[in-house]
Amino acid sequence: MSTIAENIAKLGERIREAAQASQRDFARIGLLAVSKTKPASAIREAHAAGLRDFGENYLQEALGKQAELTDLPLIWHFIGPIQSNKTKAIAEHFDWVHSVDRLKIAQRLAEQRPAGLPPLNICLQVNVSGEASKSGCAPEELPALAAAVAQLPNLRLRGLMAIPEPTDDINAQHQAFATVRDLRSRLALPDLDTLSMGMSHDLEAAIAEGATWVRIGTALFGARNYAQSEGGQPTS
Repeated sequence: MSTIAENIAKLGERIREAAQASQRDFARIGLLAVSKTKPASAIREAHAAGLRDFGENYLQEALGKQAELTDLPLIWHFIGPIQSNKTKAIAEHFDWVHSVDRLKIAQRLAEQRPAGLPPLNICLQVNVSGEASKSGCAPEELPALAAAVAQLPNLRLRGLMAIPEPTDDINAQHQAFATVRDLRSRLALPDLDTLSMGMSHDLEAAIAEGATWVRIGTALFGARNYAQSEGGQPTS
């Protein structure tokens, strides 16, 4: 079996090759390690191999791992669907939230972000494929949502996140990610520097279309066992 360090090295090479193929700066593409359902020991191993950004979907699971890893300088990203009763803990314990899809959630995060912490980095999740099973705002709702979120205190709107419908069709992958890129470019707001898109199976297409975070779980940590998880949608 490959070690986590070996997997990170392989992923780094994939990302570097994809960046070169699309004439992009490798340094502007972040690897977000999706550690849901994986133990704190796996995160510790990944950190030892050079990673510091970790994405979690399930709040209670994430809080437990954070408590075990307080000795490490990690950056925590919440990437799962957000329920109103979980916004306080997310605002208190995360550096990024990639999955804001309605104004009510953004308002609660802004109100509940502790005063001593820097602004919470926010990505708006867009349901680019129109799947009923996926979270995310509809593309036509995005401009109004983005304009409102950009005005909230204690938040920093950084860009968009999307989980397109899975497909092996390379052209379809590119089209979905290009749509997300174009949606961001049409927002009349400054400082939108982030596109969180691309996973283990389609990161090359995402990078070609402008991804700044690729969210990788399976190719980094191996297959998951969801038996003990809180459920949710794929994010890596």
